[in-house]
Amino acid sequence: MKKILLLAVITALFVGCQTTNDRFPQYDTVQVVENVVVDEKSVPIFPKKAALTTDTAQRFSVELPMRCTVNWNNQSVVSVVPEEKIEMVRLGVGDALPELAVEQYKFKDVTVAGALNKLLDGTDISVVTDEQLVERISGEVASGTLADTVDLISKMGRAYYSYDAETAEIHLRHRAKWMIKMPKDEAIIMALLDAMHGADMRNLLVNWQDKTVVFEGDNQTEREVSRIIADMSSKKYMLAWDMDVYRVYPKTNNPIIWMNLLPAFGKNNIKMSVPGVVGRALVVGPEINTKTLQEFLSQQSNVVLISQGTFSIPNGWQSRFDIGQCSKEDRLETDLVVGATGKYGDFGGYQKIDAKIVLTTSNGELTSFNIPSSIGDNYVIIGIPTHSFVTTPETLISPFAELVVFMSPRLVSIVDAKQEAKPLVGDELREFLNN
Repeated sequence: MKKILLLAVITALFVGCQTTNDRFPQYDTVQVVENVVVDEKSVPIFPKKAALTTDTAQRFSVELPMRCTVNWNNQSVVSVVPEEKIEMVRLGVGDALPELAVEQYKFKDVTVAGALNKLLDGTDISVVTDEQLVERISGEVASGTLADTVDLISKMGRAYYSYDAETAEIHLRHRAKWMIKMPKDEAIIMALLDAMHGADMRNLLVNWQDKTVVFEGDNQTEREVSRIIADMSSKKYMLAWDMDVYRVYPKTNNPIIWMNLLPAFGKNNIKMSVPGVVGRALVVGPEINTKTLQEFLSQQSNVVLISQGTFSIPNGWQSRFDIGQCSKEDRLETDLVVGATGKYGDFGGYQKIDAKIVLTTSNGELTSFNIPSSIGDNYVIIGIPTHSFVTTPETLISPFAELVVFMSPRLVSIVDAKQEAKPLVGDELREFLNN
């Protein structure tokens, strides 16, 4: 009898403790951080971190929602946008120089500062070099204004000047800051930004409210951007690519059997096969899209969407899409960049998009493909081993796991400003392609 009573008391105590634990969790374990015992009443102590921008703040971008989203259900292979003026204005030029005349001024084998000091001898204007300018120049000015002469001398020495009227000082630097007044159309804005990214310009300050871009650079930067703007203003077309990037895990210890694409979709929908140093690019018809491709892959493998996005370029230019910009931080492939150079026009008597697609990582070029395709065709890049991105000696990832890139090129036709901006479908699209 005593045993039964004792058991009942122990059971009651256990139930009571369990109820208390459910309502008020008990911390019956300790955590060790840097040899300091931490319990529920302690304040954690962490080692000091360097003063660096956090990863999540570094990845913040206003344009990511536009760049990292593709509406595959409402995609148009040809769009029409009205032509708009793009203007580049230099910032920080300072005050206007005094209205003085210059006649018969010669200079030989001198620096920009030396040529200006000689020019301004006898005036109260002084020259201040904010940065070291070592380039030496020679020339002659027959006649002109002081402003025109200072501008000419500065350009000859690849320098930039600004005038401070209050201190009567001309400041010289080899770098300057500009603002680009962009058009209203988002497609043209993205093409301009992508072309500048393709020219390896990174520190672009974009104001999406007033449609401006501010950047800083030297004489080479100015000429490159001016060329991009002039080229965009003279072109009739822009190219854009929408893309999905997948990691594919075979369900068995065998690689994906890509030859099964032929019976699955028919040989008429596989138009071209382009081998690369690594992998292969297939030019496919519109029947093979993101939905049908995923359905095919899911029969043999597990498919994970790594990244998705869009990028565009002026006709004949180059740009790039950073996989890591539109993917989760922990993906192996975040180091991958898909670059594209493309031009739409005559290709041996056919109207084609003649593109070069390059896959690169921080270690250099991984592979590349030269792909001529027609409007409406898609690209499927296959056979890129996931192990290409593994940096450790061993991994749990199957050696048959692949990176698969689906790319859908689009054409943007730039027309007279009076014409309506719209996508072309049906009879209008057929008429455009025929003409």
